Amino acid sequence: MSEKAKKKLSPTQQEYQDFAQAREPKRPVLLNCIKAFFVGGGICLLGQFVQDFFIWNFDFTEKTAGNPTVAIMILLSVILTSIGVYDHIGQWAGAGTAVPVTGFANSIASAAIEHRTEGFVLGVGSNMFKLAGSVIVFGVFAAFVVALIKTTLSLLGGS
Repeated sequence: MSEKAKKKLSPTQQEYQDFAQAREPKRPVLLNCIKAFFVGGGICLLGQFVQDFFIWNFDFTEKTAGNPTVAIMILLSVILTSIGVYDHIGQWAGAGTAVPVTGFANSIASAAIEHRTEGFVLGVGSNMFKLAGSVIVFGVFAAFVVALIKTTLSLLGGS
């Protein structure tokens, strides 16, 4: 808690904040970073193996193997989410499971599973994009800005 916020507390509240802060367990930041690095890297490595599988066995190019690879990674993420495994991995590895495609699929699938008892339209349909909606909006906006910059640079460059 910042010192400015602490000044607005009563002496009893300040004392409690100090008491709670002294007993709060220290977070192993370095260990958490290492876990996130290896789990995120493992997810990416698995994605690379899937892509290589499509290239070697189905004569895809690197460019054309991308779409089925993403579809397989999304499917694996949703399956692991539905049986409760992805959440356990996420609790252990933290940010490492937030690799864009699998983390996004997990967030949508989790919300859909959580609200399925409310029905398909009012439960699943209306709640599964609450978290993912902001990601979609800012992703589309970022893509627009990048395309605008690229178009402007190509017009200025004359190519």
